[in-house]
Amino acid sequence: MTMRHFLSTQDWSRPELDALLAQAAQFKRHRSGTALAGKSIALLFFNPSMRTRTSFELGAFQLGGHAIVLQPGKDAWPIEFESGTVMDGEAEEHVAEVARVLSRYVDLIAVRAFPKFQDWTVDREDRVIHAFARHASVPVINMETITHPMQELAHILALQQHFGCADLRGRKYVLTWTYHPKPLNTAVANSALQIATRFGMDVTLLCPNRDYLLDARYMEFARRNVAENGGSLTLSHDPQEAYRGAHVVYAKSWGALQYFGRWADEKPIRDAHRHFIVDEAKMALTDHAVFSHCLPLRRNVKATDAVMDSPACIAIDEAENRLHVQKAVMARLVEGRDS
Repeated sequence: MTMRHFLSTQDWSRPELDALLAQAAQFKRHRSGTALAGKSIALLFFNPSMRTRTSFELGAFQLGGHAIVLQPGKDAWPIEFESGTVMDGEAEEHVAEVARVLSRYVDLIAVRAFPKFQDWTVDREDRVIHAFARHASVPVINMETITHPMQELAHILALQQHFGCADLRGRKYVLTWTYHPKPLNTAVANSALQIATRFGMDVTLLCPNRDYLLDARYMEFARRNVAENGGSLTLSHDPQEAYRGAHVVYAKSWGALQYFGRWADEKPIRDAHRHFIVDEAKMALTDHAVFSHCLPLRRNVKATDAVMDSPACIAIDEAENRLHVQKAVMARLVEGRDS
């Protein structure tokens, strides 16, 4: 096997994703192992983290490996990512050196880097993680940039375990926008749309209006996934219609790309749709649906206490699964490099 990165689930085939999920389920039953014995991973956090940092550090430890956490600009030098730039600003070193040096030290590099929220035409290029992948000679893992592939796998594993089967076709899946006082990254929404259509579910994207559609790249991925895996993709702006008969409700807040970098202009639209909160009345329209969220979640803003505390909420199961799917990915990448 040749060296591969794990930047997006779209880069991996369905059989490969199925194998990762099967391995993750096995790791969930038996947490400890030796797949990373003598191996190390550098975790670069350009943005804050709680679940991601904890689960990656602990996952490496449980498989016999060692994780090194770096926060460029805080406990490591600020990094430049542009090619040909004159480095007379804040950055002290270039990603070309950082990635190559780290590749001499560690077996894996993982990166968490959110958009700058100034210009979507720039942010959608995902330059930070792609620069690491371009210059590194070891596998690079996406810990969340403009997509969140680890959350995708954790989410699907939680659904498979809840429904008691690997085949999720025929399930009505609602990906609903929810209110948040601040505009947020579209990463988890992009990822949820990708993975739900990849696994053949009947997906409804529920959002206030067309301004809140996701980037064309991810809408196209979803349509392609439907063509290849079955299921369907529906757009709705009507919560009553969307929730009716659903088997899965997945909530996320995200900013409207039409207003990217002009959030004051978007705020009145966002504020007018507080009623998109996931509450008991909407969940009562479903076909005994499960509810989940990537966390963190603002209670009684995105979802009510009653929804979060109900037996239908599998958000904690999904969060736990981050640990196990990340172990599966790390083990697979190290195995591929060693083969």
